Amino acid sequence: MLKLFNITRSIVPLAPRPIHALRWYSEVAVPSTAQPVEQPPLASVPDKLYSRVELQMKGIDPEVMKSYAMYAKTAAEHLDIEVGKHWTLRKAVKDRLTLLKSVHIYKKHRVQYEVRNYYRFMLFHKLTGSTLETFLEYIERNLPEGIALKVTKVELQELPEHLRKQ
Repeated sequence: MLKLFNITRSIVPLAPRPIHALRWYSEVAVPSTAQPVEQPPLASVPDKLYSRVELQMKGIDPEVMKSYAMYAKTAAEHLDIEVGKHWTLRKAVKDRLTLLKSVHIYKKHRVQYEVRNYYRFMLFHKLTGSTLETFLEYIERNLPEGIALKVTKVELQELPEHLRKQ
């Protein structure tokens, strides 16, 4: 025969707990007798310049691509990036695959599969390297499912020494 034990539990009402503040200290106390540490000068690397950046989006849902294009355009405007034209192909690109229903015989009986891919293109002009990296990281992190993104950059470079007019 089993004996059941009654365990009395005290019910404590749920009360909001105080939130403890977290403090960040940005300055480090340095004793007055210590010598300041000299840091080596940072090498100034010129930022890359891009005359044009093209985004090519490929997806299976045109409405999602349209929404994502508006998102990318808004993000570019907030970063003061010059937005060029953006367009889409009029019709979907269809890929068809025809297979036999049966593995071995009955060549007359086939099944046809189709995948429709939609494309959208966007151009951005006159970007610096740091701005482009920030913009691309931001829009790539929020890339929705079903959309592939291809980025083509056109970089501006100095004319080589042997081609300059003397």
